[in-house]
Amino acid sequence: MTQDTWSIGELAAGTGVPVKTLRYYSDSGLLPVAGRSTGGHRRYGPAAWERIRLIRRLRALDTPIATITRLVTGESSFGEVVATELEVVQERLTELRWRQATLQSLDDCTGEERLRRLEILSRVQRLPQAHRTLTDHWYRELSVALPKRRLDIMIAMLSPDPPRDPDPASALAYAELHLLISTPDFTRWTQDHDEEMRDAPAFYGEIDDAAVLTAAAVAQGLPPSAGDAVNAFVSAHTRARRASDTPAFRAYLHGLVSRSSGFDPRLERYWALVGTVTGGRVLNMTVAHRWLTEGLSISIAGTAPSTS
Repeated sequence: MTQDTWSIGELAAGTGVPVKTLRYYSDSGLLPVAGRSTGGHRRYGPAAWERIRLIRRLRALDTPIATITRLVTGESSFGEVVATELEVVQERLTELRWRQATLQSLDDCTGEERLRRLEILSRVQRLPQAHRTLTDHWYRELSVALPKRRLDIMIAMLSPDPPRDPDPASALAYAELHLLISTPDFTRWTQDHDEEMRDAPAFYGEIDDAAVLTAAAVAQGLPPSAGDAVNAFVSAHTRARRASDTPAFRAYLHGLVSRSSGFDPRLERYWALVGTVTGGRVLNMTVAHRWLTEGLSISIAGTAPSTS
């Protein structure tokens, strides 16, 4: 007669899995119980053998028991389990790459420089939290000064994600961003300081257009000039202020822009570090600001009346 149920000891003998482990699986609801013996002991059917094989294969891939439980209970599909585990692996790889880069950064120097880098790198221990630290800081600093759309754009620029495959330089740069925002009275950056501009609905959209043109010129290594970028910048201000684009207005605007050019050196350093972290994919706003200021100055000189 073919046997159709087995004791936990028989399962252990047939599968090579210790009784203690099988009992844990059973208590966790992972093994289906076919019935009870006359003495009240659990008996297991053919489904238990199949379940043990599945568990052993998943455990061979380091799949946590909690994840396996969600799978066998139907709470998660097999595809969802695989996707979740892939995310976990990716997070671990990112953490390992980060640790490797930080250790290499410390290995590349000696003496006082090593101690200086250690102090900076110790500020970034958990990457998701580190990114939130940056975003929280800039939301606090900029939320009053900027409308929502502009705010989100600036936060994305000022708070880059940790580099997924960092080298020693980018790891150190990302950690130094956290050092800078922790310094007292760290200067906050806003696109415009005029209260009236904050309420102009179209203003920041046109400023974005000017920023795109400026970024393209900077990326190409072009010298400052009186061209489309400057004209777009001036147009945004004339529309918002209901003014005309005249030499006098450009001179007035140049005065406003020049006064806001006195960036804290730490902020200049911050933008340079963002460039290192992102591989130059984010525009250095201090460089762009100076390019635009010089271009505006050139445009004014070009419209000034001749004295000859």
